[in-house]
Amino acid sequence: MQKIAVFVDVQNIYYTTRQTYGRQFNYRKLWQHLLLQGDVVTAYAYAIDKGDNQQRKFQDALKHIGFDVKLKPFIQRSDGSAKGDWDVGITIDVLQVAESVDTVVLLSGDGDFAILLDTIKARHQVRAEVYGVPALTANALINSATVFNPIYEDFLL
Repeated sequence: MQKIAVFVDVQNIYYTTRQTYGRQFNYRKLWQHLLLQGDVVTAYAYAIDKGDNQQRKFQDALKHIGFDVKLKPFIQRSDGSAKGDWDVGITIDVLQVAESVDTVVLLSGDGDFAILLDTIKARHQVRAEVYGVPALTANALINSATVFNPIYEDFLL
């Protein structure tokens, strides 16, 4: 049985599915789909904590499905801009897990992860699957993936 590790860039998936389809991603359907492929041994969902109740309910739902939810506080800068991404955290976790699994699944459209996928494929000979909204996923990330799984309506609520 294939060992699968899943890493979700929650903010990226939320905004890309909302922008493209006006709908939310169906994490339960993804989980069921992945279980048909193998054993999900690690599953992290990386989110920004703004402290509101609706967000906590969503995070609890992710935990109930089987995700370990990692939170980072939302930071509002004095100039009005905001900071809150998990790129480094996701990268570190993927690098730590890649040697012990057969497949790394990344949900994101962020092209910054392309070099990460190239690295884990070369060092650990793992499959690198990406799920992303086609129009909003960087070509570099699509090209670095062993398999690109486009998020269409069938993966939405």
